Amino acid sequence: MAADLVVRTEGLTKAYGRTVALRDVDLTIERGEVFGYLGPNGAGKTTTLRLLMGFLRPTAGRAEVLGLDAWRDSVAVHRRVGYLSGEPALYDRMTGYQHATYIGYLCGTPDRDRIRTLADRLDLELDRPVRALSKGNRQKLAVVLALMAGPELLILDEPTSGLDPLVQQEYNAVLREHTAAGGTVLLSSHLLAEVQRTADRIGILRAGRLIAVERLDELRGKSLHHVTARFENEVTAADFAAVPGVRDVVVTDHALTCSAPQLALDTLLKQVSQHRVVDFECAEAELEETFMAFYGAGEGGAA
Repeated sequence: MAADLVVRTEGLTKAYGRTVALRDVDLTIERGEVFGYLGPNGAGKTTTLRLLMGFLRPTAGRAEVLGLDAWRDSVAVHRRVGYLSGEPALYDRMTGYQHATYIGYLCGTPDRDRIRTLADRLDLELDRPVRALSKGNRQKLAVVLALMAGPELLILDEPTSGLDPLVQQEYNAVLREHTAAGGTVLLSSHLLAEVQRTADRIGILRAGRLIAVERLDELRGKSLHHVTARFENEVTAADFAAVPGVRDVVVTDHALTCSAPQLALDTLLKQVSQHRVVDFECAEAELEETFMAFYGAGEGGAA
């Protein structure tokens, strides 16, 4: 395994009887990056993370984490990875600080200063029992427990569920500090908006298959733009539909509306300029809309 690869899977597959939750996933994640793992609920994201943590055995293929076999060397993997599950299991009667101390001793010696610093940054009270915490504060505690040992790799499953916007900003800053120090993050979510603030690359999972891996800046380069133009004379949809990448072309009453990726704008504008223009508007769509236009929601799902 190359020194700069933290995660590598080859043909990773998981089936439950006749139900295939994950099929032939080939994925690499490099040291120092935040990798966003995107897909609708049921696409197989959590299954992937559990395979990487060695909680599940692959039906076929293999997964390596930090140069270790995720299934065979799972104990060694756990020592070097901070994991936040989608449904964190906590002890109702224990306080946040007792959780951190207990887990800290399992990892070696708890770093009390780091625990307190993380809790303060996330506005978490460590002295209250878990049963007295709101859903958001339980999530904050789970984030602290994943981060507190300074792991080489963070595997986070829907980590911002229940966090308010101000805490999310601080959480994003913590992730960036982690990668700046040489750490790596695998962040699973069904929401593009959740990962676009921090991710360097994204992988898109649909019905158990990895259908695309993109750098976020390249996805932005494909960003859709909504174009509206009004003309002095009549035009036809055929005048613009032939422009590569242009979609949703509608021409009514001397007006054109359409959507076009950034790379098609120059050609589209040249076509528009062939006519006498009386008004023109071009607005960039949200990245979420671009994502859906290129990859869609898909049908069906996986465990």
